[in-house]
Amino acid sequence: MTTTATPEVVSDFAAWLTEFLPDDYRQRYRDYRWDLTLRRDYQRAAFEAGWLQPTWPREHGGRSLGLREAMEIRIEAALRSAPKLPNIAGPNVVAPAIRQFGTPEQVDRLLVPLLRGDEWWALGMSEPEAGSDFAGLRTRAQRDGDVFRVNGRKIWTTQAHLSRWCALYVRTDPGAPKHHGISCLILDLQSPGVTVKPIRMASISDETFCEMFLDDVEVPVTNLLGPLHGGWQVALSSLHHERQMIWIMNWVEIQRGLDSIRGTESEDIFADLGSLLADAEALRATGYRALNDELAGRPSPEADILKLMGSVTLQRVWELSATAAGPHSNCDPDLLFERQDALAATIYGGTSEIQRNIIGERLLGLPKG
Repeated sequence: MTTTATPEVVSDFAAWLTEFLPDDYRQRYRDYRWDLTLRRDYQRAAFEAGWLQPTWPREHGGRSLGLREAMEIRIEAALRSAPKLPNIAGPNVVAPAIRQFGTPEQVDRLLVPLLRGDEWWALGMSEPEAGSDFAGLRTRAQRDGDVFRVNGRKIWTTQAHLSRWCALYVRTDPGAPKHHGISCLILDLQSPGVTVKPIRMASISDETFCEMFLDDVEVPVTNLLGPLHGGWQVALSSLHHERQMIWIMNWVEIQRGLDSIRGTESEDIFADLGSLLADAEALRATGYRALNDELAGRPSPEADILKLMGSVTLQRVWELSATAAGPHSNCDPDLLFERQDALAATIYGGTSEIQRNIIGERLLGLPKG
């Protein structure tokens, strides 16, 4: 089965992107990557032109394209270093969940402002005492008439200090098996009892981590997203969309890192460079195999290894780039940023440790440790 998109569709997107971007975008990319105004304008323009969510209908920022066309458009955008969406969690994680699980009223009120970038969203998933074990969350929501009363704490909640809303995962049935007693609530972060504290970052980033404290916060029952106690499925479905994007972005960043190494005269790194070139091609091929599985409606073990494979390879590439640069790497702020940014790849979207557990248990059938 081929995975080649209609050439006209990709060329249309490429032409639109060329027209949108400043003429000196490529030359000054390291400056433009931090331009929040440009990034906001890009998201709004992509929504209005139907390129933001290509498989969705026009009213939701798409063109009703197929999965193959959508993947090729996303790869083209990544290869062209299209502006990064300023609030990635909103369009890539929360929007699919609202569209799939939201009530008509929730979709009507929340989806378009989210997609246009008018309202930012955070993800309330990780907790200090649960680590990367999402199903081990302890934040409680107890039904009290027309509201849930929420108490607990979240951490690593990216951009919560700048967001209006949060897709908050809470335990609504403490007596149920931990995967079955979770619900997703739409939390207005301006609600009384919500305290958000940014966490000081060691690297340059505009995706600031935050800690959230929830003290007897009232959330209307009408803000339940998906079924009561059905939050696990809401989370899995929404994260599936995120991980499709992650492998593409990782692959493009890997290519950029490899380009920084090519031409080096140090023979000591040739073996490692060859290994990474092969890994990069394997990542791309695995992504296409996962797409073919999805199109055929069959299980896709490839999809479960893409996140782990891409993030680990990305880290190795930028470490090798630093090795190739030698002592000067410590004086290169751009290279330092790339190395620090790559370190986060094995954490966001599911840590590598959790990914290895999933692969061992679900794909290889190994017993739980």
